[in-house]
Amino acid sequence: MAKDLAKWAESKGVKYFMVSYTDLFGSQRAKLVPTQAINDMAVDGAGFAGFATWLDLTPAHPDMMAVPDPEAAIQLPWKPEVAWVASNCVMEDKPLAQAPRNVLRRLVDEAAKEGLRVKTGVEPEFFLLTPEGDKCADPYDAAEKPCYDQQAIMRRYDVISEVSDYMLDMGWEPYQSDHEDAIGQFEMNWKYDDALQTADKLSFFKFMMKSVAEKHGLRATFMPKPFKGLTGSGCHAHISVWSVDGKTNAFSDPTKELSLSDQGRHFLGGIMKHASALAAICNPTVNSYKRINAPRTSSGATWAPNTVTWTGNNRTHMVRVPGPGRFELRLPDGAANPYLLQAVIIAAGLDGVRTKADPGRRYDIDMYQQGHTVKGAPKLPLNLLDALREYDKDRTLKSMMGEEFSSAYLKLKHQEWNSYVSHFSRWEHENTLDI
Repeated sequence: MAKDLAKWAESKGVKYFMVSYTDLFGSQRAKLVPTQAINDMAVDGAGFAGFATWLDLTPAHPDMMAVPDPEAAIQLPWKPEVAWVASNCVMEDKPLAQAPRNVLRRLVDEAAKEGLRVKTGVEPEFFLLTPEGDKCADPYDAAEKPCYDQQAIMRRYDVISEVSDYMLDMGWEPYQSDHEDAIGQFEMNWKYDDALQTADKLSFFKFMMKSVAEKHGLRATFMPKPFKGLTGSGCHAHISVWSVDGKTNAFSDPTKELSLSDQGRHFLGGIMKHASALAAICNPTVNSYKRINAPRTSSGATWAPNTVTWTGNNRTHMVRVPGPGRFELRLPDGAANPYLLQAVIIAAGLDGVRTKADPGRRYDIDMYQQGHTVKGAPKLPLNLLDALREYDKDRTLKSMMGEEFSSAYLKLKHQEWNSYVSHFSRWEHENTLDI
């Protein structure tokens, strides 16, 4: 039985709810609702003009109602009188099919009908910058190889420990935080969960990290590649599939290669089969392609793929199998929509299971040094337009994600691309003015 939000709020001292939803571009939208009105909102939803956000709607459309999911309510640890609650978008009493959380919920249900319960963990990377966002906030963070720098992470102890404490209090079971491979870059990890819960947690984590950073006079960004020559920010996803009761890992079989079961291999086959189209969701911005197609960085490696290959415990490939019963998709970046990322993983994997897809040859080489020796493996898209075209021609994946969603997403993302290419850059003036 769903909890009564008003009673829950009274027991927690919550005065206001942020009734929140995520649009197609990953932007979080919210209305602040007094606790006295929340139970009405739980039935009818909070009203939004969908056109005012990144959804494919017009000013003439009816109100879009964001109906809070009581099980997704989280009290803000840094402002306990407020609670955040993820919501499902409804229009004229029907789920809005293009809304990202609805896309994911439908695919979770579709997988469950086939006895599959997808669990994921994510590894969000982010930069802590000056408030202006133009440089690393820590002037002493300047090492050539800054990854795991203990002095650098301790200089940001106040921010990192505060967020980690909050995750401990919320029961997320965080287990490590570190300074990452670029100056000013960090990563925080917490325990894996069901795909919908992971998406909600990632959404909240991004909100929480930005809020805590601002409180400390900093700016947190999940932008994939904010600085030339530095490693970009990924959001690697660890994927496993379980029985519906959550007790048996369907990906684990110690008698098979890398202890990956036949079903796990087919799920991986679906990821490989649809990889080029996945990029449109996993790498959704113009800037994303400066990460996955980057030249060697100042630290010596990009830590990002550019070719559709898989391997064992080897970080230079798009997918690695680091241990029994799971694999890691290293394609997604920090701009990935938390809900669409989970949805496209399920869609591609489910198609792989249904079609018994073969992931193809496993490579155990260093792709950064020997990638040129790989023959026949597709290269990942070079830019957002190429990725959108790959997604558009992948009829199976578009259908799995939903035709209404796919149409809306492609339309708005093509508009974003057109806006980008119509922009005149400093590079053009510097390099072509005298032609």
